[in-house]
Amino acid sequence: MPATAQRIWGFRRENARVGVRNHVAILPVDDISNAACEAVEAHIHGTIALPHAYGRLQFGADLELHFRTMIGTGANPNVAACVVIGIEPGWTARIVEGIAATGKPVAGFWIEGNGDIATVAAASRQAKEYVHWASEQVRVECALTDLWVAAKCGESDTTTGLASCPAVGNLYDKLIPQGLYGCFGETSELTGAEQLAADRAATPEVRAKFLRTWQAYQQEVIEAHKTSDLSDSQPTKGNIAGGLTTIEEKALGNLEKIGRQVRYVDVLAPAEAPARGPGLYFMDSSSAAAECCTLQAAAGYVVHLFPTGQGNVIGNPIMPVIKLTGNPRTARLMAEHIDLDVSGVVRRELTIDQAGDRLIELVRRTANGRYTAAEALGHREFVMTKLYRSA
Repeated sequence: MPATAQRIWGFRRENARVGVRNHVAILPVDDISNAACEAVEAHIHGTIALPHAYGRLQFGADLELHFRTMIGTGANPNVAACVVIGIEPGWTARIVEGIAATGKPVAGFWIEGNGDIATVAAASRQAKEYVHWASEQVRVECALTDLWVAAKCGESDTTTGLASCPAVGNLYDKLIPQGLYGCFGETSELTGAEQLAADRAATPEVRAKFLRTWQAYQQEVIEAHKTSDLSDSQPTKGNIAGGLTTIEEKALGNLEKIGRQVRYVDVLAPAEAPARGPGLYFMDSSSAAAECCTLQAAAGYVVHLFPTGQGNVIGNPIMPVIKLTGNPRTARLMAEHIDLDVSGVVRRELTIDQAGDRLIELVRRTANGRYTAAEALGHREFVMTKLYRSA
């Protein structure tokens, strides 16, 4: 069946985007508003607070990334409505206005001049109304290819590049030409395969943009701060235990996630929403799982595909993370974390094409409401990316 003919049941939002979850998010502007947001979550059943560590004395590009991540998180189609709480009104209003531009219900509250107790009371009353409203939202029939589906891998091993990453690539090869939005990233983790990645760009201009982005990361981040080389963290100890001895080996397996046919159409800044229509996008991002997932959700992606070899347990509070593995040992010993076992590929009992079809079906079921393993286990990792020291 063509992907465009496959249907899901999702939430059609005010800006016509399709969400697969229906959260009422309580979003802190800054770290010192976390307690108030968590108090609202404790008071009002059906809300989810998203505490984080930043938001004070940031400036320049770092502050702009903070706002982009905050606004994008609240605007994500998996969020039905949003309550924003900050220490003061100015930055709070900026985030509220950014989210409101999507047409989504959103309200802002601030603590200065009011105190925690009054702020929590007022925000709780508003959150309660949003929960009533959101709980009556009805799923509607949508095309599977209306979804925005991101991907990254974690705790990779030799099976990741042989089975689970190629399964994701097979899904992208099948669905992106029919209208799906895709996304991959992990800038440092493409080291050694950067020329192969560059060659998958859709145009010479996009290719040049990718290489500028990769080289900037190398020069401004890695070369500026490394102690000796990437072996401090790339490959990770888990990667090495899984048989990946160099970053080049890891990069070649990582790149299998983008398939064999599709080409990426643009290079995104961290948390930047795609603007060129359907297609595959590269996002400049950390290879750290929670950071990358947070950035991709802030860019508007509503489902995440996460191949893992040794077993990574990452989740995200607003974006369901589908975990798949090609490692039979991980599928056996960490079964509660794995949504799809594609280890049959390495045993030659399953083809990549069949694994891709199984993943497409699991995406459809997840979009229809099936909890992922990470959701069922309560993994809600929300980690902001910070570019440099605060003032």
